[in-house]
Amino acid sequence: MGSKITKKGLLILYALIVLIPVIAIFLTTFKTTAEMYENVLGLPSSFDFGNYVSIFKDQGMGVYFKNSIIVTLVSVVFTIFFASLIAYAITRMGGWLGNILFGFFALGMMVPAQVNMIPLYQLVLDLGLTNSLIGLMIVNISVTIPVAVFILTGFMKSLPKSLFEASTIDGANNWQMYSRIVLPLSLPSLSATSIFLFVMHWNDLLYPLLFITKNEYKTLPLALLEFQGEYLTNYPMLFAGVMIASAPMVIAYIFLQRYFIAGMTAGSVKG
Repeated sequence: MGSKITKKGLLILYALIVLIPVIAIFLTTFKTTAEMYENVLGLPSSFDFGNYVSIFKDQGMGVYFKNSIIVTLVSVVFTIFFASLIAYAITRMGGWLGNILFGFFALGMMVPAQVNMIPLYQLVLDLGLTNSLIGLMIVNISVTIPVAVFILTGFMKSLPKSLFEASTIDGANNWQMYSRIVLPLSLPSLSATSIFLFVMHWNDLLYPLLFITKNEYKTLPLALLEFQGEYLTNYPMLFAGVMIASAPMVIAYIFLQRYFIAGMTAGSVKG
């Protein structure tokens, strides 16, 4: 009984540690800069949505939000598609050839992104894809495929081999086995990987900062840097942008958390 109370108390304490800064940031979005410095943790004098209106009307947040949505969704969809094909191929190959192919993609996870910055920038520059959402999406897909392959291969290897054998006897080809058997069974793992990739692409600052300089192609994380000046930072407006940028991730997790939890545990227990 005592241990349960202690665990609940620790969970409540942890929740407060997480929620208090979030609430403070949310309340700051309704303040002016002067009001924030006068009373950092206090309630705003009025719940005025002026910062939210201004960030869309005067700062072009709508364009940045649209860019982030396009880049993130396209990157996630194509990464999942290619990674699932590769994971299926590795699973079907098996043996030393499958292990070598899997090791090749696992090796891609070991190289820090900062190491590739100069050659990657030169490659994108030579292709004429700087200041382009297409170029940014291609880079996002290429750098996150190894992570997705690593996750999906681990799940697909847990699928019973008898499924593939029975499908082969029934005359199914590889594409039919992939589309009609592997993908439906891999839905929990695909969902969890999609959420993981969504967070990575949505919050990514390194590659937009490296390849994007024009305002019409900026994504949300890059655009938020504009609110930080050398001598003065508009924190209320910056925090309003942070709340707007965080909203899609929070909403996605609320509605997809059961898929995320199922994907995290999928394949951990063999039937």
